Formats: sequence, C-alpha cells, structure tokens
Amino acid sequence: MAEPFLIRPATLADAERIFALVHLNRDQLVPRSLGNIVENIDRFFVASAGGEMTGCATYQVHPELGDALAATVEVQSLVVKSMFRRRGIGKALVEAVIARVMPFRPHEIVALTFAPEFFRSLGFEEIPKTKVMHKLYTGCINCTKHTNPFTCPEIAMRKGGAKSDEQ
Repeated sequence: MAEPFLIRPATLADAERIFALVHLNRDQLVPRSLGNIVENIDRFFVASAGGEMTGCATYQVHPELGDALAATVEVQSLVVKSMFRRRGIGKALVEAVIARVMPFRPHEIVALTFAPEFFRSLGFEEIPKTKVMHKLYTGCINCTKHTNPFTCPEIAMRKGGAKSDEQ
C-alpha cells in the first residue's frame, strides 16, 4: 500500500529542498534560483510522505495589459519525485494551486507541459502557444534549452477560471 501524503503551503525551511527538486528535473522545468524560490515561497505548495518532500508546485499571475480582469494564472514548477508518481500527488498539488488562485477570479489557468494527458485529466485543454504570449515573454524568453519558444516541444494547456465557471 502506498504511503499517505500531505499537501501543504511551503515554508522558508522548504526552500532548499524545493530548489533541489526543481534542479533535479531541469530537463523538464524552467530553472529557478534559490533566491527566486525564497522570494516566491508564499506561492509554493509541497507534498510530503513519511517526512520526505515528494513534490512541489507553484503559480505565477500574468496580467493582461489594460484589463486586470483578464489576468491569467500559470501553474509552474510542478514536479513529483519519480518513485512517488502515479499516486495522486501531482493532481493534489495542481488542485491545491487551483484552490488557492480561484478566489483571485482569474480569467484562466494555464500550464506549459510535457505531460498533456495529465493536465487533460484535470480538465485542461490544449491551446496554441500564441494564446500564452505573456508566458512566452516572461518565462520562455530566458530559456536556454530552445532558440525559439515555438520550437520547444512543451504543450500549452488552459483551464477556464472563475469567470468561465459563472457562465
């Protein structure tokens, strides 16, 4: 039987372990400095099982110029240690992020991912990368893995936000 896990907001004491998780998965994630993690620790969630950090996720709010109500939230730095995958930890981390950001009433929630089936199972749908230009400009522009965000094999995904839920 799989050991039960806990999802909780991160604390400053988690910063170095979050850094290590992200760094170990740098082929799949945009790198983060320890300083960036500390600056954004209030946006991170961590998963643990048996006292071991097993995963993390965070979010970034991307404003839409001229329309504050059209802001988008991006799920970022989602990682689960390989030996703990397929136990619902990733799903629980994404759900914790979504629960945290829904009171902001974002226009939509997005993710750029190498695991589109995982996000599809959570109600996300694939969209063209041109629909997430704010993400491409703020994050992908500094990526050292690909010369052009449009040649990167990551898939852009979206889930409607609070405004979509009202309709």
